This record gives sequence, C-alpha cells and structure tokens, in this order.
Amino acid sequence: MPDFLKIMQQAQQMQSKLAQVQGELEQRTVTATAGGGMVTVTADGKGTITQVRIDPSVVNAADVEMLEDLLLVALRDAQKKATDLAKEEMGKLTGGLDLPFKLPF
Repeated sequence: MPDFLKIMQQAQQMQSKLAQVQGELEQRTVTATAGGGMVTVTADGKGTITQVRIDPSVVNAADVEMLEDLLLVALRDAQKKATDLAKEEMGKLTGGLDLPFKLPF
C-alpha cells in the first residue's frame, strides 16, 4: 500500500506543477509577424490573441484580400508559437515524455 500512497502524492505534485505552468504560460507572450512586419500579432503562452497591430500602409480598400491573408498568416504563426512554447514548458514538467493526451488549453 505505501507504493500507492507515493504514487498519489506524486500525482498531486504533478497536478500542482501543471497548474503553476499554466499560470506562467498566461504571463508569457509570443509575437508573430507577416508581410515583413506589416502585421504583428501577440498572444499569451496559451494561444489567446492579446494584440493585433497593422501598419497603416497595408490598409488598402482595393486590396482587402491581401490584408486578410497577412492577418491569417500572423494569427496562425502566433498560435503555433504559443503551442510550441506550451509543449516545451510541459516537456520540462513531464521529463520530455510525449503524453498521449492533449494539453488542457
């Protein structure tokens, strides 16, 4: 029975560390750009977009599609960077194990 108690304690410690890492990820930021910096998107470490900046020179009523494309590229890149950051931080917690479940965010 002592082994079971030890496993439960380790699970509780892991859960506590997981909550701590998630809180830290909310405080971290990633930034992505598109169009040579004409569009900049910032997200927190959990992938929530927190800011979008658009260079005024890109705003052209005759070419809205280009602006949409730039936004899409920057948004996707910011979310990918946030996902990569979360995987890196969780990897530190799990000792590099690639756990078979999706992170809770």
